[in-house]
Amino acid sequence: MLGPQTPAALDTLHAQLARQSVLVLTGAGISTASGIPDYRDTDGVRRGNAPMMHQEFLGSAQARKRYWARAMLGWHGVSLARPNPAHHALARLQASGHVSGVITQNVDGLHEAAGSTGVIELHGNLHRVVCMDCGKRRSRQQVQAELQALNPYLQDVHAVLAPDGDAQLATHFLQQFQVPHCLGCGSDLLKPDVVFFGDGVAQVTASEAWQAVQQAEALLIVGTSLMAYSSYRLCQEISRQGKPLLAINLGRTRADALLAAKLADPCEYILPRLAEQLGA
Repeated sequence: MLGPQTPAALDTLHAQLARQSVLVLTGAGISTASGIPDYRDTDGVRRGNAPMMHQEFLGSAQARKRYWARAMLGWHGVSLARPNPAHHALARLQASGHVSGVITQNVDGLHEAAGSTGVIELHGNLHRVVCMDCGKRRSRQQVQAELQALNPYLQDVHAVLAPDGDAQLATHFLQQFQVPHCLGCGSDLLKPDVVFFGDGVAQVTASEAWQAVQQAEALLIVGTSLMAYSSYRLCQEISRQGKPLLAINLGRTRADALLAAKLADPCEYILPRLAEQLGA
């Protein structure tokens, strides 16, 4: 069921996209309808496992073992996920010129799978793995095959999925777990090609996002509370420029005070409706 404020806010958003194209910034909320859990509840409170910290991952073999054991089980949720109507609607809106580009905090690759082009992935992509020693990259699917070959005892373990390919897993399962190694240099410092907590967005990616905001006529945020500063600062900048900032998000956002309009409704309902109204 859509909220009572939806018609007026939807009219505002429709008028904005009909008048000029918008840049879109997405978060975990756009992928929940694809079966990928999000990080926070509607009040912005974090749920699930404590996040893996960048320095902990690099400095602790035990932390890497814990990460890869949980990721081995959680990967299925990401690899089997498919774009939902919100992803497809954004791709159509981009193809029709109503959306100028997509910046995402998500690491699931679903925007590209839906047909969006030139997506700026602020936090990387789980479908790639990088060696932190030699820089060699591999596909996550290849690493998954190695994980399963090394740890067949985990394949029948049931685990509750968590955000970003993570899973809940009891600690006793870690005792005999073996981590994969780099095929190039043999290092065990294999890391998903994503930004862990405590690390920063790659400078080239941050610059691309900043430039996109400078060129944008308006910014629409979809499915994110904007608790990550790397995204919130883009909203601050678009507001500083005096350009419209709009949102489709079920809960509160860090930028609520800056918004020209907000739809507190599921984006998988709103975006297809908007695309249909605009003939996309």
